[in-house]
Amino acid sequence: MKLITLNLPDAYIDGIEKLVQEDIYPNRSEAIRHAVRDLIIKEKAFEPLNRV
Repeated sequence: MKLITLNLPDAYIDGIEKLVQEDIYPNRSEAIRHAVRDLIIKEKAFEPLNRV
């Protein structure tokens, strides 16, 4: 995995924090990864990764 720096509006960060606090995601990174994956799938630009 590669590290990226991302600037988000406070409202987005607050929403992500709420998802983590409600135990929907274990942490902010996982919530953001999930959102990015869903966007890529929606836009049909995703090559599924084979998970080991």
